[in-house]
Amino acid sequence: MNTHALPAAAAPFTAAERDAVYKAIHTRRDVRDQFLTDPLPDAVVMRLLEAAHHAPSVGFMQPWNFILIRDPAQRELIWRAFAAANDEATRMFSGARQSTYRSLKLEGIRKAPLNICVTCDRERGGKVVLGRTHNANMDVYSTVCAIQNLWLASRAEGVGLGWVSIFRDADLRTLLGIPDRIEIVGYLCLGYVDDLYTRPELEVKGWNKRLPLEDLVFEGKWQD
Repeated sequence: MNTHALPAAAAPFTAAERDAVYKAIHTRRDVRDQFLTDPLPDAVVMRLLEAAHHAPSVGFMQPWNFILIRDPAQRELIWRAFAAANDEATRMFSGARQSTYRSLKLEGIRKAPLNICVTCDRERGGKVVLGRTHNANMDVYSTVCAIQNLWLASRAEGVGLGWVSIFRDADLRTLLGIPDRIEIVGYLCLGYVDDLYTRPELEVKGWNKRLPLEDLVFEGKWQD
């Protein structure tokens, strides 16, 4: 009998272990500009990817792939695609909002030594996937869980991570050779940082503020 496959006791973590998990959650930040250029050791990168690969996935389909981008010339081409889309995004805001948006430094693609494009193979589990029969997006949600795992593991390793979402999908597909059947879920920038904001950068710079939790929790049914 394979004893490793048997259920294990679901004991709570020790106080120190529990506090470490919550510390990673509460001090995680979206890093945009503060990256150092020092390369990440391969052992650290593999630990981060292992953490991502141990995320929950619907039907255990594990739909994710990770494209690692280290070459500065390749990252420069990707940054140019981002910059074009970012110019479009800037024009969608007006007045003070546009000025604040312009003040945000979004240099992670070029400064961070490692970029990772995280994708979702929506065909990996076949046509019918356990748990996805009535919600076709569960595979994408699973991939987002992998990104969250990677993000929290990065915080524990002292690695900053930023999620870049301002791209034209077609541009990124062309630059990275991603087939049409593959969903692009996240483009991440990773690298060591000296400092992190004690609060989210967008809150510090007045873009938005954290909503009170009590306004977001309903009991039993939706409440207007």
